[in-house]
Amino acid sequence: MAGDEGWASSCPALLKNLSLLSPQQIELAKMLLKEGQKHLFDDWSGADVDVEKKKAFFYQVALLDSSYPGGLASYIQNAKKLLADSKAGKNPFDGFTPSVPSGEVLTFGDENFMKLEEAGVKEARHAIFVLVAGGLGERLGYKGIKLALPVETTTGKCFLQHYIESILALQEASAKLAQDELLAKIPLVIMTSDDTHARTIELLDSNSYFGMESSQVKLLKQEKVACLSDNDARLALDPNDKYKIQTKPHGHGDVHALLYSSGLLEQWKEAGRRWVLFFQDTNGLLFKAIPASLGVSATKGYNVNSLAVPRKAKEAIGGITKLTHADGRTMVINVEYNQLDPLLRATGHPDGDVNDPETGFSPYPGNINQLILELGPYIEELKKTGGAIAEFVNPKYTDSTKTAFKSSTRLECMMQDYPKTLPPSSKVGFTVMDTWLAYAPVKNNPEDAAKVPKGNPYHSATSGEMAIYRANSLILRKAGVTIAEPVKDVFNGQEVEVWPRVTWSPKWAFIFKDVKEKVNNKCSITEKSTLVVNGRHVALNGLNLDGTLNINAVDGAEVKLSGVVLNKGWSLEHVDYKDNSFPEEIRIRGFKIEKVEQFEVN
Repeated sequence: MAGDEGWASSCPALLKNLSLLSPQQIELAKMLLKEGQKHLFDDWSGADVDVEKKKAFFYQVALLDSSYPGGLASYIQNAKKLLADSKAGKNPFDGFTPSVPSGEVLTFGDENFMKLEEAGVKEARHAIFVLVAGGLGERLGYKGIKLALPVETTTGKCFLQHYIESILALQEASAKLAQDELLAKIPLVIMTSDDTHARTIELLDSNSYFGMESSQVKLLKQEKVACLSDNDARLALDPNDKYKIQTKPHGHGDVHALLYSSGLLEQWKEAGRRWVLFFQDTNGLLFKAIPASLGVSATKGYNVNSLAVPRKAKEAIGGITKLTHADGRTMVINVEYNQLDPLLRATGHPDGDVNDPETGFSPYPGNINQLILELGPYIEELKKTGGAIAEFVNPKYTDSTKTAFKSSTRLECMMQDYPKTLPPSSKVGFTVMDTWLAYAPVKNNPEDAAKVPKGNPYHSATSGEMAIYRANSLILRKAGVTIAEPVKDVFNGQEVEVWPRVTWSPKWAFIFKDVKEKVNNKCSITEKSTLVVNGRHVALNGLNLDGTLNINAVDGAEVKLSGVVLNKGWSLEHVDYKDNSFPEEIRIRGFKIEKVEQFEVN
């Protein structure tokens, strides 16, 4: 080997340690020096010191290299380009003109909506669900994984249970509609991270996968990426360990590369699957929007369908926008709200992002990060890109010279940026549904939520739970049930509407047609009431509820309920989020349910 070491002569500390390295590690070391990373070895001691730590360093480098499309050298090269663009203040939208893309705007409960829901349920046998769940609940003031948080505290069901029960109900409804004896099992893929992987497995195992077959669920773990310490994309070392590169999450855009490298996409294609539905970990309303959206994808032939909600001009949510470049390229993409308004002003719209006088909303609908992709074209696209998604970098500079960072940064990517690389022939559209039906994410802690300007959504555990009751109440009202008006109350500094606490299991009613068949217009529910329906064949026929009614029926049982149910019911008691005598999942809501009196039907 003696004559081959010239490549390391510029780095004496590494040169002293070459005898420790395997041939593969030598190649990685050469790559690091070539990419300007000599500083990583500057403080290395002689070959007989810290041997295990040096091996661990190269093990980490090999992992960073293998888990990024194109390897670590590509990551460093991409970083240099993006950091140079950031320093120069380059606008990623230079040369693009925005316009309103084409899509479908749906009205809950009308004939078109109900037709699309049925079309979506029929199509669901050919679907796969991909849940992006790499994050912890720290930003919420919750130490566990977000999937373990209760969607609502009336039943206490967690997000993962709610999602799995929804997919199982959809699976069954789809087989029934398609009159298919063979129950096509709908696969669920969960993308985890180092932070959430073990706890997600534990949540599934300890609850028998919430009724799903374990073979239906696949977990794919995303790795972190290297941090960058300066504009030259020099990799940052861990401040406490000179043999360890600092890493941070790369973002949920990794899901595409993970799916591509897993080989699952080709297996699904062979099995006749057609649609991949991506969703995020804490939107308890999402499955109310899925059937009609999938119906839109199927009837319109969209290769990409972004779920969206009406958005007020300048509201702090990205807008779905068609961008046309001077060179003829076009894409339909999420543009962040703080970029959309200046982009419109710069391209001949002096007022920027404004509400349409007819609808009262911006013509650019609000992106909620739920995507439906057609599997065939998706595979073809990933063959070209290897699953790599357009990245961005967001360094926090120490001052306006942009020469130094306050702390290390990294490249990031977002799952909804997938359409950026698509050819112009791709059919990319969107489906807009009312916010009350489709979108109530839980992402802000009580302190941040209380600071939200009046009239803007809180996106907290408090508002997320209240949104479930509001949606279920409005759906019953649309089906003819008399539902009392909500009252206003303040929890954790957030003023919310408190509707009757109505909740049902997905197998009771998955689409609006199911609800209409199981209730009639002689029913009424008062504001203080709680209704829990857990069963398949439960009909509410002239039921007048003033209190709490809890129905649990096994699958074979037929239950018809009528008459008056009157009791003291369950009340909401205020809880201060700083009061440590309550568990976190209660404190972050600002209330607990006091179960005073109820009528149970078992």
